[in-house]
Parts: sequence; C-alpha cells; structure tokens
Amino acid sequence: MSEDRYQNPLIARYASDEMAQLWSSQRKFSTWRRMWIALAESQQSLGLDISDAQLDELRSQVDQIDFEAAGQYERKLRHDVMAHVHAYADVCPKARPIIHLGATSCFVTDNTDLILLREALELIRSRLVSVIGRLAEFAAQQRSQACLGFTHMQPAQPTTIGKRACLWIYDLVLDLQEMQHRIELLKARSCKGTTGTQASFLKLFSGDHDKVNQLEELVAEKMGFSATYAVTGQTYSRKVDAQVLDALSGISQSAHKAATDIRILASRKELEEPFEKHQIGSSAMAYKRNPMRSERICSLARFVMSLQSSGSQTVATQWMERTLDDSANRRLVLPQSFLAVDAVLILYQNIATGLVPYPAVMENNLQNELPFMATENILMEAVAAGGDRQQLHEQIRQHSQEAASVVKQEGRPNDLLQRLAEDELFASVDLASLMEASQFVGRAPEQVEQFLAEVVKPIQQQYPEANMDAEVTV
Repeated sequence: MSEDRYQNPLIARYASDEMAQLWSSQRKFSTWRRMWIALAESQQSLGLDISDAQLDELRSQVDQIDFEAAGQYERKLRHDVMAHVHAYADVCPKARPIIHLGATSCFVTDNTDLILLREALELIRSRLVSVIGRLAEFAAQQRSQACLGFTHMQPAQPTTIGKRACLWIYDLVLDLQEMQHRIELLKARSCKGTTGTQASFLKLFSGDHDKVNQLEELVAEKMGFSATYAVTGQTYSRKVDAQVLDALSGISQSAHKAATDIRILASRKELEEPFEKHQIGSSAMAYKRNPMRSERICSLARFVMSLQSSGSQTVATQWMERTLDDSANRRLVLPQSFLAVDAVLILYQNIATGLVPYPAVMENNLQNELPFMATENILMEAVAAGGDRQQLHEQIRQHSQEAASVVKQEGRPNDLLQRLAEDELFASVDLASLMEASQFVGRAPEQVEQFLAEVVKPIQQQYPEANMDAEVTV
C-alpha cells in the first residue's frame, strides 16, 4: 500500500475481502476475457471460422493479465476496451483476428457488470440473512423483557426489547425480499451490437436471423443467465442500476434506523453494542463507552443513501441509444455502494451478536413512567370498587399534574403512586399489583414467537448456506 496516495477507506478499513475482490481490476478484466471466449466459442459453434487452437490460446491467458501493457495501450489509445483487446492479442497472436469479433465495447463492459452485480447481490443477500438470524436470537432471548415504548420520542405504552428487535428484523426482511427480486430480474445483455440492433452480428452470419438469436442465447447461457434483456440500446437500461441502488439504499435505511435506536438506548443505559476489553471510547474522556459501531453504520448508510440519486440521474440522462456520461459515475457508484453496504452489514451482524441489555435499568426507567400509564387501570379498579368515575378521574388528573411538576421542576422521583395511596378515594385499590410491567406489554412476547416462527424460520430454511461470519476490521 502506498502511503503517499489516497486509499479508499471502504477497501482499507471497512468492507470484506470478498466484496473488495469481487470489484477488483483482476476480477473485472478476467471476466472481460471470459466474455470474449464465450463469444468466440459461440460463434465457432454456429459456423464461423474460429479454430480450436485459437480458443485454447484465449483460454490459456484468462487470468494472466499484463496490467502495465494494458495501461500503456490505454494512454496511447484513450480507450480502455481496445487497450485490453490489444494486451490480450499480444499474448494470443493466433486469436488476434477473432478477439471482440462483431462486438461493441459494451459487450464486455455491460455483461461483466451484470455478472458482478449478480454476485454482489448474492453476497449482500447472505449477509442480510446472517444479520436477521443474529437479531432473531436476541429477540427470542428478550421476548418478555419489558421496556418503555416511545412514540414521538416521548414515553408511550410499554413493549418488550424483543418486540423492538423484531421491528428491526422486519425492515431487513422487506429488504431481503427486494434483494431476491432484483437477483431474479437480472438478465444478460449478451450480443446486442453497437446501438442494440445486432447489425454487426447479422452481417457476420450473412443475414441469418436465427443464428444471431442463437448466438445471443448461447452467450447468455455461458454467462449463467437464462434470459436476456428484450431490447437495449448500446447498453442495458441504466434503470437496472438505479433499481439495484434503490435496494442497497433500502438496506442502509433499515440499518441506519436500527443503529440510531441502539445509540439512543445506549444513552439511556438500557442497551449497549459490544465493547471490547481494550477498546478506547474517547482519547480524552477515559470513562466513555461510545457506540462507535452503530455510529459507523449510520455514517456509511448515509453515504449509500446519498449515492441513490446518482443512479436515477444517470437513467434520466442516457440520451437516445446511450451517452458516455454514465461511465465514470458508475465506476464509482456501483462498487462503492456495494462495498459500503457490505461494511454496514458486517457491523450490524457484529452488533447483533453481542448486544448487551441492562434489564434493571429498563425496569427502573419504566417504573418512572409506569404510574402515569397505569392510571386508566387504577381508575377502572376504583370504579369497580364503587367509586364515582368522574370524581376519580379529576382526582387522578390533579395528582398526575402535581407528580409531573415534582419530576420536572424539582428533579425528584415520580410520586404519583404515593399520592394515590394516601388518597382515601383509592383506598380499595391494590396499587402494587397494578404496577406489574407485564400487564402493559400486551401480546408483545407472543408476537415475537409468532414472528420468528412464521417469518424468520422460513428464511433461514430457504437460505441455510447464508450463515456468514463477520469480522469488524477497525
């Protein structure tokens, strides 16, 4: 690594080796060569004059790429595809006449991108399933642990920490469905020619339309695709890229929301992400336990969400059959979106595996608010004991206002229960029994069990190979 040049932190710090290798130059240009081989093999099988010796020569040099030679050609020709055609031809002299025969640059660039997109989507899908699985374990363990719920970021009816985790999981489930949808819809561009008309291939096959169709099918099959896009210009529609970026943005949105929840809960001391033995929270404040993993998720997720707009703008500006202003943008946006989401999910899985709940703090925070939430039940009990509903309601209102004032103005604990206990109108009510938190969480524990059984378990059965390890590098 050269320390006097900028290094992309997605590679140096955050993303996995698998994702980094997938978007590497070696992988990209080796796949270009495989595309040229697939084209030549298919053309030979349909009758063009291409020898076995030429094909063998091409196959022997798939991964032996002279990047220096290709770079010299590109500086001279100002054309990356032709630079690699020449570099390939230099080591395959017999095959030189038939490399890239009838093809336009997008034959290798677009088809390679589609292969890489598919594999990157599959890797992200596996990471999603892994995160869902880890969160599901946490949700099951905490299915009944009552905690304060929030709406409008204000105390609301209690829920359980396990139910809250299910909210995080379900967002990822929806993302997984979208990811699978995108994978299933991906097709090959295959052999479409310079403006999508296949004119060059029609010329090669002397006007035989059937052979041109067969060529397209054969090349797509060699790419591992069962179908091709029905029509293209010079490129496959950049709408495909925009839809993929939308899906990656969706994952980032889900992760950002959950990580923000965890950060808020950490500030309340109810829940913490993993904190290692020698980890330093602050260079100045030695006591700090900053939620750095959750913060990093939010940072990377925000980056991915910002890239979403580039895809849509690229679609909108592809005039006629194509313009080249997509190229530099896609070189940045597509790999970096995948690398960043990969990093986000590695962090998310790490957090989900090591989440630390603090039930005593949850219960204490809940008890500080529970008296207000229990007032309706207290009112009903007092009415059942023969009290006047309107009189009781007014008395509770006055006591609640006074208790709230004590909390806000004096900073003392909520004393509403003590006030009600000292009020003879509520002498017949067993206030202590009405303060049991489990009475206020509704069906939250049962909802957790049902959700894990009916939604999460089928996912784990559908993708049993997707249980991936995740290591946070920095």
